[in-house]
Amino acid sequence: MTTAGPDEILWRHLRDLPYFRAMLRAVEDSFYQGIDLPEPILDLGCGDGHFASVAFQFPIDVGLDPWSEPLKEARRRDIYKLLVRSEGARIPFPEGWFSSAFSNSVLEHIPGVEAVLCDLGRVVRPGGKLVFCVPNHRFTESLWGSGVARKAGWEKGAQAYERWFNRIARHVHLDSPEVWEQRLKQAGFCIEKTWDYFPPEALHVLETGHYFGLPSLVAKKLTGQWVLLKNKPNLWLPYRLTRRFMDQPLSDQGVCSFYIARRV
Repeated sequence: MTTAGPDEILWRHLRDLPYFRAMLRAVEDSFYQGIDLPEPILDLGCGDGHFASVAFQFPIDVGLDPWSEPLKEARRRDIYKLLVRSEGARIPFPEGWFSSAFSNSVLEHIPGVEAVLCDLGRVVRPGGKLVFCVPNHRFTESLWGSGVARKAGWEKGAQAYERWFNRIARHVHLDSPEVWEQRLKQAGFCIEKTWDYFPPEALHVLETGHYFGLPSLVAKKLTGQWVLLKNKPNLWLPYRLTRRFMDQPLSDQGVCSFYIARRV
């Protein structure tokens, strides 16, 4: 994989995504730059294919997603050799078909994630690699809005805010590495390496960005693009707001976790 610097990585996400999403995806993109993914490769939960199209400089063998509309957009990006519409718990490939798989910020949204991991364990060959990232057990407690409510002595308001934010983010699983380790073990994987990233200060930028992101949402609905003016002068303020989190993304208090696992 071609190694890109933090500026290049951040700009290529800022051009296409709202700044708060671009910041998180750029950090995750930077992690993939140092990871070898043997072919054939499966992208589980590929969505519209944007992440793969900017993070990788080579075609991905298979992109899999259960939703048809994002797959249409992924097809236009031309990053996948094959796109498949399927549930993650019923991957339509033979046992041991893939040498590696990745799933970028997807597994936290899946209610029956254990079944998905088990089917990944079936289609990834022994010795194969699984790379994924998810928000972790610190995410909810680190939200700025609920923190303000708790400081004001409003515990019910804090809890209501946390439920609301996780609902709009479609979070089903916000679990510790210990929980994920147990799930992976049951599916036939062992963790080779894991780290926490995205400190609470970065989360607060992402969190408040949801409230300032209405123009981007309107642009997406009307034009199909989150960002209309993609030149650097127009994106200078989002760049300055997010650039500092590219230099030191790892944190003991990080609200997201990155995993590299091996099929045993």
